[in-house]
Amino acid sequence: MSVEPLRLKKSNCKNCYKCIRHCPVKSIRFSANQANIVGNECILCGQCFVVCPQNAKEITSDVEKVKVLLGMEVPVICSLAPSFIANYNGAGIDALRDAMLKLGFQNVEETAIGATEVKTEYERILEEEKPNILISSSCHSVNLLIQKHFQSALPYLAKVISPMQAHCKDIKRRIPNAKTVFIGPCVAKKDEAEHYEGIVDAVLTFEQLSNWLEEEGIIIEDKKENLNKSKARLFPTTGGIINTMKKNEDYTYLAIDGVENCKSALEEIENGNLTNCFIEMSSCVGSCIGGPVMEKYHKFPLKNFTEVTDYSGSEDFEISMPTSDEMKKKIEYIGKKLPMPTEKEIQNILLQMGKTEPEKELNCGSCGYDSCREKAIAVYQGKADLTMCLPYLKEKAESFSDNIIGNTPNGIIVLNENLEVQQVNKAACEIININSASDVLGEQVVRIMDPKDFLDVKQNGKSIKDKRKYLAEYNKYIDETIIHDKDYRILICIMRDVTLEEKDKEKKEEISKQTIEIADKVVDKQMRIVQEIASLLGETAAETKIALTKLKESIKDE
Repeated sequence: MSVEPLRLKKSNCKNCYKCIRHCPVKSIRFSANQANIVGNECILCGQCFVVCPQNAKEITSDVEKVKVLLGMEVPVICSLAPSFIANYNGAGIDALRDAMLKLGFQNVEETAIGATEVKTEYERILEEEKPNILISSSCHSVNLLIQKHFQSALPYLAKVISPMQAHCKDIKRRIPNAKTVFIGPCVAKKDEAEHYEGIVDAVLTFEQLSNWLEEEGIIIEDKKENLNKSKARLFPTTGGIINTMKKNEDYTYLAIDGVENCKSALEEIENGNLTNCFIEMSSCVGSCIGGPVMEKYHKFPLKNFTEVTDYSGSEDFEISMPTSDEMKKKIEYIGKKLPMPTEKEIQNILLQMGKTEPEKELNCGSCGYDSCREKAIAVYQGKADLTMCLPYLKEKAESFSDNIIGNTPNGIIVLNENLEVQQVNKAACEIININSASDVLGEQVVRIMDPKDFLDVKQNGKSIKDKRKYLAEYNKYIDETIIHDKDYRILICIMRDVTLEEKDKEKKEEISKQTIEIADKVVDKQMRIVQEIASLLGETAAETKIALTKLKESIKDE
């Protein structure tokens, strides 16, 4: 497929794995946390488009291509899928034709005309060729399912063109140079039109047509005509093909809808459990009225079924039946088998996923695969990665968190917004002198700490960071950090025990104080000594002076 009918809007993909859980053939590859469609395995059932919660999958649009065709000097004819009656709330073909003529189409016809040709060819094959099993080929997704995943059932698939192809061929036979545009509820028809070139020039979904009409301000009128010769309008319902056919008594007629049911039936065929059967297969539950676009926006299976059956007549359209050669199409095997790992390689991947023993293989399906073993095979094939195992990630995250919280020297207390204790680690237990976290879990924080700081953080929205605080009741000093996580509605308190640091500081301050006191005493003592020495020296000098003066006087007298 040169242009993928389904593509991913990467910015919206949130790595939720919902698409792989609903993909019946697991044709999704996850790379860089983004879901990518594996083209050579995809059957274009559209389930990933339907279930994506982020609308990350989008269907490619041919609207601009059709506008170009309408601008050319050629007749552009629309082939409208018979499920339109359900999608447009009971509006008949005349109402749709009136609206689409305003867009520039020369005419709008019902694909049910081609369906009449197809069911007639099925009747001929059963009557003349008498195959053991014949599987209807009107649903392109079923064709792709067999072509890509059930090669041994390929011989049983009818080599008959689809109603879309039959009708568009009929249009081009009747109207020279005509361009054909198919409009319906199916994604796969886009691939079918591209694969079988020269029959259908463009394909739109009902949604794309509706958006186009809305942009142009065109309203579909509420009118519905009756036409008895319109039995093939039953085609888009489960069993609709069979209900239009003349029955051959040599065959059992079975109608199967939904890819999972189709897969089960194909497995039975491969095992040789079915014989002499005509099997109508539709990938969508409810057939085309449950198509991916209708399923996403028109989930009214009972109402849709009633709309179609009420609009259907009891006789066939009048057709000019083409030859058998004109009704044939080539259906070849187009699958590509991915390499399969050995048992040893599977076990090694399981070990990397944390499945160290059989009991840990939960087969929960959260990754999208039915079993851990299937997931391991997908990892080997490059379609999945180890991180897609949610139980493993949960255990890993919890173990990582527990190891950090359990072994950090910092105390950690987690409260809810009601200030109730949700978690207390070992270091916090030691700081607040409790034997076990279970003693305070669920209790108000006031039981173990002053709640003022928590209330301030909750009310003001401003975190506290490294606030030095004395816990008098525990005779502990801590550096306190409190954070309010508004997303998870919790308050986290981180306490660093700085008691020893504070006590060392106090000791240093005491030593400094004592040193200063000692120094002051020494200085005072030294000053006293100096003063005493000075005093003594002063007395001695005076006495000496007196003695010398007397000696001097006595010498003079002599």
